[in-house]
Amino acid sequence: MYTAPDHIQHILRHLPTSTGVYQMLNKKGRVIYVGKAKSLRNRVRSYFQPSNRDPKVIQMREQIEDIKIIILENELMALNTEAQLINAHRPRFNVIWKDDKRYPYIVIRLKDDFPKVELTRRINRRDGNRYFGPYASVWALRNSLEALRRAFPFLTCDRDITGQDERACLYYDIHLCGGPCIGKQTKNEYRASIEGLMDVLEGGGSDIIDDLKIKMEAAADNLDFERAAILRDRVKALESVMTRQYLVTSPDTNCDVLGLGKDTYHALIQLFIIRKGRMIASESFPLENIEFEQAADIIGSFITQYYNEAGIVPPEIILPEMPTDSKVLTAWLQEKREGKSVKLTVPQRGEKRKLITRATETAKEQLNLLEAQWANDTVRQENALKDLQDVLKLPGPPNRIECYDISTLQGTSTIASRVVFVQGAPRKSEYRKFNIKTVAHEGPDDFASMREALTRRFKRYVDGLTEDAVLAPGKKDNDETWRILPDLLLIDGGKGQLNIAVEVLDEFHLRDQVPVASLAKRIEEIFVPGQPESIILPRSHSALQLLQRARDEAHRFAVTANRSQRQKKGLVSQLETIPGVGPARRKALLKAFNNDINAIREATVEQLTQISGITQEIAQAIKAHL
Repeated sequence: MYTAPDHIQHILRHLPTSTGVYQMLNKKGRVIYVGKAKSLRNRVRSYFQPSNRDPKVIQMREQIEDIKIIILENELMALNTEAQLINAHRPRFNVIWKDDKRYPYIVIRLKDDFPKVELTRRINRRDGNRYFGPYASVWALRNSLEALRRAFPFLTCDRDITGQDERACLYYDIHLCGGPCIGKQTKNEYRASIEGLMDVLEGGGSDIIDDLKIKMEAAADNLDFERAAILRDRVKALESVMTRQYLVTSPDTNCDVLGLGKDTYHALIQLFIIRKGRMIASESFPLENIEFEQAADIIGSFITQYYNEAGIVPPEIILPEMPTDSKVLTAWLQEKREGKSVKLTVPQRGEKRKLITRATETAKEQLNLLEAQWANDTVRQENALKDLQDVLKLPGPPNRIECYDISTLQGTSTIASRVVFVQGAPRKSEYRKFNIKTVAHEGPDDFASMREALTRRFKRYVDGLTEDAVLAPGKKDNDETWRILPDLLLIDGGKGQLNIAVEVLDEFHLRDQVPVASLAKRIEEIFVPGQPESIILPRSHSALQLLQRARDEAHRFAVTANRSQRQKKGLVSQLETIPGVGPARRKALLKAFNNDINAIREATVEQLTQISGITQEIAQAIKAHL
């Protein structure tokens, strides 16, 4: 049973019941977690209760050497302070934006007579300027500003604008500046152009296009064709921007929509910014430290961090799930919006629900793309392999890793999976699955199933046999996949599974040739032979992340194969009841209709009789029974 160290117990006994923020520090004095609480005593003590078996808490309290608190007047002040401390310290156990860079903003320096439009990564809400953002992609942001500048020319030079300069710069000649430096554009005209730019950034633009077209036609009627041409080009530029801001809902809608994509170790928030019914931006924000977090907590953490920095808080934020402490969050957001109303909404139907669905699907796809990029990051993989070599004391980098997992659904259809990672990246052509046979009649037994799978694998190495393997769909067998020994054999499980692997390697006299380790899920402990204590690495350690990717991929592959087998067995059992349909005809039917029982059921007698072995009489029996 867990017992807090004496110095921690001393802190816990003297904690106040006040509202505030607490910081957990490790032995190096680094802040590893920041939280807020209505009652500091109750909240902080909860982490150290022996009954608290939350995996995140178990890992965190093993590293806590000190606890600091800040007393605050109310929960809103606590939420503000928590957000600022998380941003400053980026604690190991808080959900945070994945990139430690600051995200870019557009700043319009309204305090100047002739406001400039610039990119910045820092904001100051009290400087009198106007900020838009943050945005996820600086590249996309620069492209948008270039297009907007063609519609609303703005200054980028450092001149002191008096209107008395003799010559303008090149930007005036190419119509990217109105020339206030030479008196071609007044202060009021320039500011009106900047107001139009800000209106577009807020989702407007249609009215501005109409106004520009009226002015263009008037210039043409007055035979001022040069002016008309300039206005025509600005209309085209603005229309090109507006095509990216497509209408998604009613024109009076101003909201942000958050979608969440999440797997075991990564998450991503997709943010749709909707102004006046138009989606003016779609931004992706990867998050880290989420493996023990529920969706509601992840969403709440993102809201706190994003809107603590955001230039604009909309009147409504549409969410897939209501965050924890939603009332406090709502009050905090209203304060950010200078007292104006803010709604947090979780729609169940209608247009807003469709927006959530679209944002969530986008978040999942974006997360898949990012994970594919991370998997193919050569430098990252090389570093992870070197780190793994050092952690496990391997003779060389484990360039070839084989990972094994067992999947049993409802006590039947036990399958072992093998996935292969080469140079830190999955090699799906060498994935294999084993239908476990020797323990099927005795019920599920993960140890025995693992022994069978490993025995069959290394028997192939020794004997060169390949006929027992059940291959992934669409894959061809390859003798080489069995002739190459792994640089690391990784087993999903704890000491028991590891001991099975060691025994199998001993049986085939491969113990000295194949390093082996196991990874247990609960607190991600790494076990190696001959070492009584497990290895526990920080979640951010590249070696642990590589092992986790291999283990999770083996689990995914095993579960997928298991479900496929159970579905196929279900089809076979339905076909077994039909008179005259034996194993050969069942196989022919399943092959012809791609294992789809509905397709067999809907097929006509004529279509069925085209399959080898299916007579008119048997086809009619199939139709009658299905």
